[in-house]
Amino acid sequence: MMMSETYNWLVNIDSLNFEDKSALIVGGSEISRQYALGLIGLGIKDITVIAKKGEYISKFCEENNIELHRGGFEKNIDSIKRKDIAIIAPPIPDTLQAARMAIKKGQKNILIEKPGSLYHTELISLAKEYSHVDIRVAYNRLAYPNFHKLKELVSREGGITSCRFTFTERLSTMDFEKDEPDVYMRWGISNSLHVISMALELIGMPREIHCYQYGKIDWHPTGSIFVGDGLSENNIPFSYHADWGSGGRWGVEVNTRENSYQLIPLEDLFACKRDTGTWNKIEFERTFPDVKQGFSEEIAIMLDESGRFRDCLPSLAKAAQYNKIAEEIFGYS
Repeated sequence: MMMSETYNWLVNIDSLNFEDKSALIVGGSEISRQYALGLIGLGIKDITVIAKKGEYISKFCEENNIELHRGGFEKNIDSIKRKDIAIIAPPIPDTLQAARMAIKKGQKNILIEKPGSLYHTELISLAKEYSHVDIRVAYNRLAYPNFHKLKELVSREGGITSCRFTFTERLSTMDFEKDEPDVYMRWGISNSLHVISMALELIGMPREIHCYQYGKIDWHPTGSIFVGDGLSENNIPFSYHADWGSGGRWGVEVNTRENSYQLIPLEDLFACKRDTGTWNKIEFERTFPDVKQGFSEEIAIMLDESGRFRDCLPSLAKAAQYNKIAEEIFGYS
């Protein structure tokens, strides 16, 4: 498949007809609301939400004629008929249990919210248990139009020659009451994999990697500073850096023989011509600017009956690889 084909398809998903499709969302957070907005934007009216309490999402469901079941997935999932897509987005510790129950009750087209699990072994187990079901993990940034525009550009220029990426976290903005302690103890998987996955999808999985951790935070005992380098399976050298106690932001920078490119912020795209130091913004199209980027695109990918673009989203096996690399980067045992 040509790189341009994926980009052109993603920026024209509003022309596709999904009006006869149906969807189940498990979870009642802001993430679930964004998925619902993505479904509505694609013209899908048959939407069911299962939430534990439903306090956050109830008004939104009422305003948009969305069926809301309170009491959690354990109580309600038996009563839901098979939908064209089941989006599993409860808190991370509940994700795999919810996915298992959805599959057992007949759901076949499963999108589970990233990272799926905090442990790569659990993702591998689910993949083996349900090898007959094509489950995808919702790394929405891998469905960004600008990400696929970048893939198109570097392909034209003979490929990537090197890469560096950063995943500094803004600790002052974190809500430590939102999730279980394990989610924060493995924050590199819970959150930083957003940017790490983008870098790895551009250059390939590491063939060699050297990882160093420094510093310590009470809630993240393996470190607060992470630096390293390596060589990808495509022979592309890379380096990374993150200092959670300092400034900065997420970003990916790749180089070709003609240009350097930046995804900084990840939602934009900039280029710097060889032998210059000026970064210029590259314009690209977006279909649903009022929906969190990548969400409508993920849904369209999952509902497209041709399946041509399904590999834009990682399988359970691929997501397990991301987790395993993150375990090395962050020093998780």
